[in-house]
Amino acid sequence: MELQYEEGQTPLDEDEKDGLLLPSVTTRGELDEVEQRNIEEAIRWTTERRRRFTVVEILTEGFVRELHQKMLGEVWEWAGAFRKSDKNIGVDKYLIPVELRTLLDDCKFWIENKTFSEDEIAIRFKHRIVSIHCFANGNGRHSRLIADVIIEKIFGRDVFTWGSADLIQGGEFRSTYLQALREADNGNYGPLLKFARS
Repeated sequence: MELQYEEGQTPLDEDEKDGLLLPSVTTRGELDEVEQRNIEEAIRWTTERRRRFTVVEILTEGFVRELHQKMLGEVWEWAGAFRKSDKNIGVDKYLIPVELRTLLDDCKFWIENKTFSEDEIAIRFKHRIVSIHCFANGNGRHSRLIADVIIEKIFGRDVFTWGSADLIQGGEFRSTYLQALREADNGNYGPLLKFARS
């Protein structure tokens, strides 16, 4: 299967492509459709279970991996497993567990010490986890969903709207989102916070 990638998307290597569980999928459009259906199931799972999640459960490697598995496990064999190749973004593949542990501990500290506003804690977590790039694919979608879980379960607030648009396809909203991510890369979280609530 030949895949075309939008700006900011991480290409899959051939071994990762071989992990496709649905041989009938042959186009990018078909792949996007089956991934979206699986992600909607994951959102349903978080909605049904959110009331039972605790801070201790959410801020664990196990939850991070389980959420990715729920999101893409019906599509990709490697869903929920840390990537085994280096990408155009993210830390070295061998550093993923260490960097994730640091982020989880940092987030617990931010919450306990009210270091940032509630929205900013969730958005900083989202930004850091996507920059670690734990998985072969789906990192952006995963980071947005886990930010929604954090803001709703830990802080009891409404989930983010993320521009109320499809961020997978190219276009104005995706460009605005990518620019906000670049600003956050430089320590300015304002645009990403604004976009998350737009």
